[in-house]
Amino acid sequence: MQDFKGLFNGIYGETTYDNYVNSAIFDSLIQVKKDGTYEPSVAKKWEVSDDKLVYTFHLRDDVKFTDGTPLTAEDVAFTLTVLHDKSYDGPSDIMKAKIKGGKEYKEGTASEVEGIKVIDEHTIEITTTEVSASTLANIGDVIIPKHYYGKDYKQGSLDYMKELHQKPLGSGPYIMEAYVPGQEVRFVANENYFKGKPKIPKLIYKVTSSDTNIQSLQAGETDSETQVTVSKDNVELLKSLGFLDINLFPTNGYGYIGFNHNDPKFKDKRVRQALTYGLNREEIVEAVYQGNAKVINVPQSNVSWAYTDDVNKYEFNLEKAAQLLDEAGWKVGADGIREKDGVKFKIHFLATTPNPVNDVIIPVAQENYKELGIAFEPDMLDFNAVKEKQKKGDFDMFFLAWQLTPDPDSTNVFGTNGSQNEIGYSNPKVDELLAKGLLELDIEKRKPIYHELYKELNEDLPYIYLYQRTDILPINARAQGWDVSSFKRFPYSLYQVSIN
Repeated sequence: MQDFKGLFNGIYGETTYDNYVNSAIFDSLIQVKKDGTYEPSVAKKWEVSDDKLVYTFHLRDDVKFTDGTPLTAEDVAFTLTVLHDKSYDGPSDIMKAKIKGGKEYKEGTASEVEGIKVIDEHTIEITTTEVSASTLANIGDVIIPKHYYGKDYKQGSLDYMKELHQKPLGSGPYIMEAYVPGQEVRFVANENYFKGKPKIPKLIYKVTSSDTNIQSLQAGETDSETQVTVSKDNVELLKSLGFLDINLFPTNGYGYIGFNHNDPKFKDKRVRQALTYGLNREEIVEAVYQGNAKVINVPQSNVSWAYTDDVNKYEFNLEKAAQLLDEAGWKVGADGIREKDGVKFKIHFLATTPNPVNDVIIPVAQENYKELGIAFEPDMLDFNAVKEKQKKGDFDMFFLAWQLTPDPDSTNVFGTNGSQNEIGYSNPKVDELLAKGLLELDIEKRKPIYHELYKELNEDLPYIYLYQRTDILPINARAQGWDVSSFKRFPYSLYQVSIN
């Protein structure tokens, strides 16, 4: 896997790789099943009131943190409370859960979140102010221990917690033993794990690169690799080794090229449409994945019940792209570069390196956009540097990928005030449809709402949607007991894996 950012706290992890670590260390009230629905975990059961506003969770009484302290409803209450704190700057958006009194706590006008009520050691009641389909997933997430992360807590000040990011304490199947930045994270089994002592006593997550991960598998240096590029050659090579189990399944996620919507040149949707028509996405996706990915046109994977493909396909068309740019006022200048109001059309593209997708995007985009009269200039950086520039708004375009949740709600990404809307995107119709989709709990009633949403996002293009790939998880056959799917990632079954 790629390098870690080091945010080893279940409520602060931002990257896939940090969250792989967090999933081994921390538990949650509920957990996802292979089909994307939910089942009990720390909560042995839960009920929702008839008006769909009150959630009551009944916790198991045999869960302990790895220092021996019992996990109780107080820990759940503490976790939900700090997520509401105005100083919390992690990726979770607890406000989507609409917990009563949450807004007042965040604004500092209340000293507790009214809707969070501890009934007894193993029962907690959460009262919400409105029906929301995302409530269960948001309040049923990670639990951090109050006695460890809360001993220095004062409302409005969470800076102290960042000092504990590399000293995590959870109730999960593994305990972090050591972290060597740029190299690896080492774990030892939690002997008192409530689902049973993990069968593998020691675990190592190693930092590898796309250039060496297959060689690491071949040499037996790693038992599994999460970042193998899914290409025809790689799949055939891995199968030919004879000692690997090859797991292939559609990813619940997608790759995309993001625009900076605060940049004047991207504010006109005709420009965004032109850049989509004018990029040979099929060539890029085929070159990288060789039949193991599909070009997409909506920000959703085809394994989701909310998915629709009844939208504009934006097939490669330089003539259409040039027409749209002309209509938007970008005219070809004497030097062949388009300009408008004295500004040349140049794109500074943030590119993570090493990255096989960027390695293909860059030459194809340079060639395609040059024909349109657009200069495309890459800025090669490591993953974490790209994320920092993205957060600061210091970019024109970039390539990244989203790993999606089982629920299709994307308010945090495309909502005007979304916590992960780092591209400055805003569309009142999208905001309206996102809100509407959350007011229904019935999947069949939600489907048409999301289909309408995706049609709007296809027309307005906050991103250039690039691909949905096939995931590959090659695992040494000596490791048995994995339970993975498009929705259920490998860390969730680590505790039951054994080495034969």
